[in-house]
Amino acid sequence: MRGEEPLCAEEVAARGAQGHEATAQATTKAGSHWRLTATIAVVVGLAFGGVALAQAPWLAPAGEKGKKNPLPADNASFDLGRKVAETNCVPCHGNRYRGDGPAAEALNPKPADWTSPRVQEQTEGELFWKIAAGRNPMPSWKHLPEKERWAVVRFIKSLKN
Repeated sequence: MRGEEPLCAEEVAARGAQGHEATAQATTKAGSHWRLTATIAVVVGLAFGGVALAQAPWLAPAGEKGKKNPLPADNASFDLGRKVAETNCVPCHGNRYRGDGPAAEALNPKPADWTSPRVQEQTEGELFWKIAAGRNPMPSWKHLPEKERWAVVRFIKSLKN
């Protein structure tokens, strides 16, 4: 620098060390600030974001509600529905179809209790549409033949308490 005597090696090293120390302190403070900001953002997101992630009521379209089950209310339809449900639905809905299958613990929302009034009060058309359409986390079962889906509806309706 002008007007100053040149620095000796020890002075250069000392000033350099002070500069690195100051930079490290500033970096640590900035890092702490960002960690605090990130932590607050996560907490706020969990506290209020869960509300935004909640699903609205699952309603079938009006045109689906009035559909009637074309299968007869006989043992063959019941047995087919039970067989399809045992194969495809038990992991989530459970052996007693109360929404307590082994996979249910990890699901949100929880699987429906097929014996509950909330399910039993739905029309056959509503249940058929929901089985076909699915809604996260429940998959669509459209790939099942229509007869099997209607048989599951017949089985669900047989579970009234």
